[in-house]
Amino acid sequence: MAKAILSIVVVLVSCCFALLASGQLTYPSDADALNAIRHQLKDPGKTLRNWKKSDPCESNWTGVICTTNQDDGYFHVQELRMLNLNLSGTLAPELGQLSNLTILNFMWNYITGSIPKEIGNIKSLKFLLLSGNQLSGSLPDELGYLPNLLMLQVDLNQISGTLPKSFANLVSCKHFHMNNNSISGQIPSELSIMPQLLHFLLDNNNLSGYLPSEYSQMRSLKILQLDNNNFGGTEIPTSYSNISTLVKLSLRNCNLQGAIPDFSNIQPLRYLDLSRNQLTGGIPTNKLSDNITTIDLSYNLLNGSIPSNFSGLPHLQRLSLENNLLSGDVPSTVWQNVNFTAAARLIIDFQNNSLSNISGSINPPSNVTIRLEGNPVCNFANQLNIAKFCGITIGDDDFVPGSSSNSNNSCPPQSCPLSENFEYVPESPLYCFCAAPLGVGLRLRSPTISDFRPYTVPYRLYITASLGLDLYQLAVDSFIWQRGPRLRLYLKIFPRSSNTTATFNHSEIQRIRDMIATFAIPSNDTFGPYELLNFTLLGPYYNVDLQPLESGLRKGALIGIILGAVFSFVAICLAIMVLFYKRSTQSRHDVLQKKSISKVPIRTESVKEFSFVELEAATSGFSETTQVGQGGYGKVYRGTLANGTVVAIKRAQQGSLQGQIEFITEIELLSRLHHRNLVSLVGYCSEQDEQMLVYEFMPNGSLRDLLSDRYRHTLSFPLRLRIALGSAKGILYLHNEADPPIIHRDIKANNILLDFKFTPKVSDFGISRLAPVPDAEGASAHVSTVVKGTPGYLDPEYFLTHKLTEKSDVYSLGIVFLELLTGMQPISHGRNIVREVNGACQSGQMFSIIDQNMGSYSSERVKKFMALALQCCQDDPQERPTMLEVVRELENLCSVLPESDLIPTGSDASSAGSMSAGYASLPLYSGRNSQVTTEILGSELISGVIPTITPR
Repeated sequence: MAKAILSIVVVLVSCCFALLASGQLTYPSDADALNAIRHQLKDPGKTLRNWKKSDPCESNWTGVICTTNQDDGYFHVQELRMLNLNLSGTLAPELGQLSNLTILNFMWNYITGSIPKEIGNIKSLKFLLLSGNQLSGSLPDELGYLPNLLMLQVDLNQISGTLPKSFANLVSCKHFHMNNNSISGQIPSELSIMPQLLHFLLDNNNLSGYLPSEYSQMRSLKILQLDNNNFGGTEIPTSYSNISTLVKLSLRNCNLQGAIPDFSNIQPLRYLDLSRNQLTGGIPTNKLSDNITTIDLSYNLLNGSIPSNFSGLPHLQRLSLENNLLSGDVPSTVWQNVNFTAAARLIIDFQNNSLSNISGSINPPSNVTIRLEGNPVCNFANQLNIAKFCGITIGDDDFVPGSSSNSNNSCPPQSCPLSENFEYVPESPLYCFCAAPLGVGLRLRSPTISDFRPYTVPYRLYITASLGLDLYQLAVDSFIWQRGPRLRLYLKIFPRSSNTTATFNHSEIQRIRDMIATFAIPSNDTFGPYELLNFTLLGPYYNVDLQPLESGLRKGALIGIILGAVFSFVAICLAIMVLFYKRSTQSRHDVLQKKSISKVPIRTESVKEFSFVELEAATSGFSETTQVGQGGYGKVYRGTLANGTVVAIKRAQQGSLQGQIEFITEIELLSRLHHRNLVSLVGYCSEQDEQMLVYEFMPNGSLRDLLSDRYRHTLSFPLRLRIALGSAKGILYLHNEADPPIIHRDIKANNILLDFKFTPKVSDFGISRLAPVPDAEGASAHVSTVVKGTPGYLDPEYFLTHKLTEKSDVYSLGIVFLELLTGMQPISHGRNIVREVNGACQSGQMFSIIDQNMGSYSSERVKKFMALALQCCQDDPQERPTMLEVVRELENLCSVLPESDLIPTGSDASSAGSMSAGYASLPLYSGRNSQVTTEILGSELISGVIPTITPR
């Protein structure tokens, strides 16, 4: 028997060597690289587990796309698309072995570690897309030697270090997107020689030094966006006024000084934002381009009068000059000689200057909003008939989410099967044409407009012309402004009305998807660069299998690989037996482990145990169109249960041990907590490795969302007091009335949710702990525990001593109070909110840091609320009030307000309510780049010395 086996081996070896010698057997080296890449990534969705070493070219949208080389007869990986798969782990250096790769897309995952320098070996690479991960470390110099790279996107990560000068060698690069990282140091002036660069986005980093004047030599540059960096009080180079191709210049909050250059010679210029700097002198008097839509020079030190050059700008949407030192007249010519369309809006904001007179009469059309509050001219508001312009405005209606879709209500609803993803096409030439759309989520990364509503039709024309569609085939289902400002769009693409099946065929779906995904839609100056967030196939498209490129191997190569596999089998048969034994052991372990976590070890009648099938149906198969938030725990979906109840479903990332612990904790606590200011748990699902929590749906999102730059105008001071009081009452219930008492341990603005009446509800009890019982003498007790919490909200005493008390929650809530008063984040660009507020109060400038969007308020009540907030944030827990004292003080503050002031006005409610409409719902929980619960470094906790302020 042994001789027979030996003879077979000899024959096989001989055959394999013969095939190798004749060139008929090639070894797929790309498969080896893919295998190494797979092993360094963790994949809860099991997509990577389907890769096979012999044929990794799976034919799915988010997988590996290969081509067969007709010369050598074996496959080459051309594209790696692993978009939004919840992948973690690191990127393997073996990526550099994929020598034919053109697209590397790992956006919107949880990948950590650094970017491998070996990627610089892929000379064929055109798109390097790594946005929205947790990558760290510095950018490798080797990336600067990719001669064909068109787009470099590494934004929304944790990348640090300086920007390599070698990037000047990216001679083909058009899109340079590195915003929202921690890149530091001087921007290399050498980048000015990049001949093709169109979009240069480096906002929200830690850049310092100066603005290189050499950038005026960029002959193709259209967007220069460097907001929220620190250029050390340097000036804007006057040479920037010579960048003749520029359509957007955004240098907001960059610590710039000096005068504003004259940008009147840049004819394409559409968007100019130099706000929140220390610019001085007068505003240049030459007229800007007729293409301008947005001029924001607010929060500077500009003086002199408002020049007449702002008149007659036909496309102007926003003129923001608030919070400067401007004097003289309020010009009434800004909106004159402008023909407004029905959808057009113009906001003119002159608040908080020294304007003392009116030039002419102010009687603007309804399209124009004027804001004059905080100017001396408002002292004579009644005499001048300008009182309506001197009041506190609630907000900017141009930032409210919206939709361009108009459903045909006259069509019979029973004729269109909505449950199968069919709907009436809004503007179809065929009356009541019912069809199944494709869903597309896009984000405009740097649009050059402030108000999208007048541009919905131009946008539809632009997209349909690029995709070869008719105008009625595209609907902007909803849109919402996000920080940046960036614009998130949810589109529906319908089949032509001549299509008898009312659906797209396979090849048309593939064509549309590939054009969007490969950035084949040409660049547009108005809408700027975009990114694909999702491409949703529902209803009749659910099982569509897209194959963007030819996949597979030639027959000869396949035969060679099979022979090689047979040869390998003989050599590793013993290893297989050992492996089989190990896998059997592991399988038994996995089964036991699944059994141990498949059921929640408690039973309660107050919450329902849902099946996976029920929650899958409630969310249309966990479609991305129902996703409303994402955090470290997992994703949150908006679902509709079988009985019609709208709920929020928080689905944990699979395989998370910490998630399992937090899952059980939250069910145990919420199942026995019932208070109007605590979020209600409807039920849960615990099947196999699925962990889902079902809550009541909170349509107005989180407090952090409403305190963001775009939406904090919806929060008047009385409403902020009401939210503070409700939040405190919820925590007071945890401390004093829950049995046993509970310490939340992660109070923050992201964990305070708002219902449709803006009633606050405290949420997220995953890391909460039972409070200790005081000793026999009534002395306060503590829990010794590992420090967990969120940077900026964490009690310094708890961090230093690991002693958790109820006063730790008081500290965190005090930070939330400071957010309500200032609109600031707890930690932002190295600034700590307690230190900033304390410094302003000690210098007698408290009102300089009060949120300007808060509306009218009593200075006395604001002082008392500030005093309470600061005492809650005392470093010494003994100096902090109890939660009962906090509630009593807030009740005193609210008691002197009219009852109507404590309820959102109709405009408040409608505005905020629209934020959660359709796909554009505000996140229920912390977003993927929000602050998340984590272990903390002491350097993030320094709060400075806070004066003792006793609440009333």
